[in-house]
Amino acid sequence: MATSFDYWNDCVDVQDLEAMWQEPEVSTEWLDAGETKGNKVHLSRDPDGEPYLTQTEMKAVADIIVRRHFDSQIQPDMICAVAELASDRQPLSTRWYDKKTKETALGIMQILPKTAEWLVRDLGYQAYEVEGNPDILYRPFVSVYFGAAYIKWLSNFEEERFVDEGPSVNNTHSSTAQAAPATQNTNAPSSEKTGVDYIYWDSKASPEEMQEMWSRSEVAKEWTKSGEKRGKVRFSHDKDMKPYLSRVELKSVICALAEMVSMRFVNGVGPRIGLMGIDYSTAFWLYMELGHRAYRLDSAGDLTKPFVSMYFGAAYLAWLSEYEGRERTPQFVVPAYLSGPKNVNHQETGPLWLKFEQALSNYEDMKRDPGNCTIL
Repeated sequence: MATSFDYWNDCVDVQDLEAMWQEPEVSTEWLDAGETKGNKVHLSRDPDGEPYLTQTEMKAVADIIVRRHFDSQIQPDMICAVAELASDRQPLSTRWYDKKTKETALGIMQILPKTAEWLVRDLGYQAYEVEGNPDILYRPFVSVYFGAAYIKWLSNFEEERFVDEGPSVNNTHSSTAQAAPATQNTNAPSSEKTGVDYIYWDSKASPEEMQEMWSRSEVAKEWTKSGEKRGKVRFSHDKDMKPYLSRVELKSVICALAEMVSMRFVNGVGPRIGLMGIDYSTAFWLYMELGHRAYRLDSAGDLTKPFVSMYFGAAYLAWLSEYEGRERTPQFVVPAYLSGPKNVNHQETGPLWLKFEQALSNYEDMKRDPGNCTIL
């Protein structure tokens, strides 16, 4: 890579560096690290030697850009959350690649050069000149400026479709986030008659788990009505033959997770927010990148609303169920929800799965116990 930064002075203007020194939290952090005003300020580096912004620095850049250009129309926390997910706050990141256009997103906010050019040309964001100089997007203040502009545009996005010169939306994960159909395919013919290979619950769950499912009156009623038999229960399938859980089947899973992460406390427990314990940065990513916008998400406080928390929790479960384009088992999805998909290890997450099974057993008969979770 031709572009490299060793110091803050390499990637910001004098005015921007002075603005950073004026931020009390930043100046304290820099002075504690041995930096001195008037000299070059070192960028922090990760174990691989890649430069990154500390959380304090990232917050300061977002605050400054919002004050200068957006008149508090965007929450700096939103910008920081996107930067965390998109690049791990690395100014030289080139993590996202558009396979169709062969373009690479650049910088902390992972903006495609043509998206930045569109923001300049069509929406009038002209504080920085991008055309013919895409490497400028590696500069933190520039990347955050265009990232904030794009977030502002997306916040007013109402399903418009752009043709030819419209913006390129980085939607890398969208193929794994298809919503399940609303109703079960109750009259699906058997595979023997159609030649179609159905996927069966019995191949994805243990005999004990299947017994638990059959013991739930609502599930048993639904399966019996669909013509399912013990030992050979089909998943519901959509028109493309993709298996999904019906609302009745999914209800117990979501309720059990809520029991684990929040004990059904509306505001959540500890650092986990709301009933489903989903963090704001993940919910915001689901909202902005995957288009889950049934509920507006303006702040972390919105996740203390039961329906909002359940909605984003279910959306995250749907994404995890096809993580990295592969169909995932509940034994993967549940620990991934609780500790992150990259942290799933069968030996380490065994206790999490057992705890989930214990919570799941609390929902054997929801009709008998009206105190249990029946939101969905």
